[in-house]
Amino acid sequence: MTKATAPGLLISAPSSGTGKTTVMLGLLRALAEDGLNVQPFKSGPDYIDPAFHRAAAGRPSFNIDTWAMNETLIGGISEQSAGADIIISEGSMGLFDGVATRGESGFGSSAETALKMGWPVVLVIDVGGQAQSAAATALGFKAYNRDLPFAGVILNRCASPRHERLARLGMDHAGVKVLGVLPRRGDLALPERHLGLIQAVEHPDLEQAIKGYAAFLRENVDLEAIKAAAKAGPAATGLLPKPPAQRIALAQDAAFSFTYPHVLTGWRNAGAEILPFSPLADEAPAADADLVWLPGGYPELHAGTLAAASNYLTGLRKHAETKPVHGECGGYMALGEVLIDKDGTRHQMAGLLGLVTSYEKRKFHLGYRQASLMAPMPGFGRGARLRGHEFHYSTILEEPDAPLAQVGDADGNPVPETGSIRVNTTGTFFHLIAEAST
Repeated sequence: MTKATAPGLLISAPSSGTGKTTVMLGLLRALAEDGLNVQPFKSGPDYIDPAFHRAAAGRPSFNIDTWAMNETLIGGISEQSAGADIIISEGSMGLFDGVATRGESGFGSSAETALKMGWPVVLVIDVGGQAQSAAATALGFKAYNRDLPFAGVILNRCASPRHERLARLGMDHAGVKVLGVLPRRGDLALPERHLGLIQAVEHPDLEQAIKGYAAFLRENVDLEAIKAAAKAGPAATGLLPKPPAQRIALAQDAAFSFTYPHVLTGWRNAGAEILPFSPLADEAPAADADLVWLPGGYPELHAGTLAAASNYLTGLRKHAETKPVHGECGGYMALGEVLIDKDGTRHQMAGLLGLVTSYEKRKFHLGYRQASLMAPMPGFGRGARLRGHEFHYSTILEEPDAPLAQVGDADGNPVPETGSIRVNTTGTFFHLIAEAST
């Protein structure tokens, strides 16, 4: 049995938009600069933040999801911290915010992740517009679940030394440990897009930004207190996902980059060969690949380039004549007939499926998905039960092919995005996280 001996913490907040990602990246880099081997994790279904974590810590970051993942998979992911000196995990949304309301597993909250992994919580609180009252928020979060280990708070966007004194006074009165106070600065925000942050590879100067966050954290946070607050989690052992084929041609560029790190690591660890190619660079998938996999991303931002990429399209269509092709979300749209961008321009896609999607009138789709396959897809047979996550703004105008799965939300309520299958091509709007427990 592998023992996860590295002590860990989970960085969370009362809500989104409080600055926890800035804190996370600065903390990862500052600890790494001090010579520590820092293992990052992300609580919940997020395929953008782990790339930022990797840039800051120099180690791959992995998602841990208490709703979508079974114990075996979480154990396998926990083993990825082998050799680390400290673990820092970033929460999603507010600390106790989950998506599911009922069911056989958890609600998917960051608090559940912290409890399962034994990581004390560092709460990042935006104290803008309040002083002592921030302590009431901190006290409420500390007391909401008394089984949850609570390390303390970092007070963000503090306006002045007087503001800090008043905020600290309230925390002292509430018995809440202050681990740091960050002055208000307007130059620390990361660039965003409609699915959250821009991708790490698109940041104009990510390395310089992370260095700045680390210096800011080092000046204003008690790093020794942070390290002392970390606690080791329980013993862990498990398995990562098996590959759906031996040689997998994986689309990988600014249009197709949303892959969960635990999935690709599992494929590689099992001996699969990952063969990256760039549709945006008009590269065809490897001719000898067993499977072509198009992950999600931002094809709507590059639809014209994709439509004109003749080598990519010819190679993809030839592969699909005899061997499987699968797409997730943006990859699914790229396998369809037409993608309509936000300006109403129609772009011809691969045409391996009849799907027509549009961004002209955006419709928000967000949430966990559970699926029962009505037909096989790469790696899974008919009847397999899968868990994943859907996050996009596109609208389906036509979806004429046979449905791939019966799909529901976290509570089992049916959703219309069933995915499609036509001959050797399959696609889903959800990003696969794991096979459900049987």
